[in-house]
Amino acid sequence: MVALDDVRAASGRLSGVAQRTPVLSSRTLDARTGASVLLKAEVFQRTGSFKFRGAYNKIATLTPAERRDGVLAFSSGNHAQAVALAAALFDAPATVVMPEDAPEGKLEATRHYGAEVVTYDRYTEDREEIGRRLAAERGLTLVPPFDDPEVIAGQGTVGLELVQDAGPVDVLLAPVSGGGLIAGCATAVKALAPQARVIGVEPEAGDDYRRSLAAGRRIEVTVPRTIADALQVAIPGVLTFEHNRRLLDGIVTVSDPQLIEAMRFCHERLKVVVEPGGAAALAAILSGAVKLKPGERAGVILSGGNVDVARFCALTGVRKQ
Repeated sequence: MVALDDVRAASGRLSGVAQRTPVLSSRTLDARTGASVLLKAEVFQRTGSFKFRGAYNKIATLTPAERRDGVLAFSSGNHAQAVALAAALFDAPATVVMPEDAPEGKLEATRHYGAEVVTYDRYTEDREEIGRRLAAERGLTLVPPFDDPEVIAGQGTVGLELVQDAGPVDVLLAPVSGGGLIAGCATAVKALAPQARVIGVEPEAGDDYRRSLAAGRRIEVTVPRTIADALQVAIPGVLTFEHNRRLLDGIVTVSDPQLIEAMRFCHERLKVVVEPGGAAALAAILSGAVKLKPGERAGVILSGGNVDVARFCALTGVRKQ
């Protein structure tokens, strides 16, 4: 199990490499909720999402020989870009297995950072099987998107920074896909503020974590069809589920229209572009799926902003200039 000391060690490795992203606020949002909402804006992280933290921390802990031989990742896009950049910073070759229908911007960015991209059909093929087979064939070290202690610890620095910069929170909300972000953040936040509630948010179409926590075991669903491409994981990770079944206080779901409304709110009120999955935690508050108590301090993670102009405009109705 990852502990606060592991997150602090990751923070040390990331110091001077990762961005220390800002904590934003909105008077409109505070008035609407009756609470103090603190938005940790990972949209400003390197590669446009929190994923850089875990990828860099993992690669930083590899041996020089492992880095020299190269790394491999499988990802729908944000982890792909993060591994590609982190590997480049260590002069390590990177291969990334990505779905063929991943947003073109994410595919292009991953290649731009220097990684070799291998595509697959997310609805008929198993990315983990493909990734593990390629890693074995080529002698590459796997950098998992979430199910790894060093990745979890790296993602936990989001929560650590939130508390360090904005103070303790009463509730923390984060998007849930494989569960690495919320596992790491819950580890850090609950160690520093034991009274805090931690709530995960997933798309209605892909509620594998909600079902799994209710059943007490990992439940697999069909690959969710949702605009939140970053949250299209069908089953919780083994290690992340062990963390989250102990640490989470609940899971809620949000619809695609609610994700779009949260994206619009960020654009109009915060002047920040957030991708659909990155807006999930805010969508839970705006939709009423999570009701905050008067005066509560709520930490909300805006986990990523990797959405191109055409798609953002098509989803939100914002007119392209």
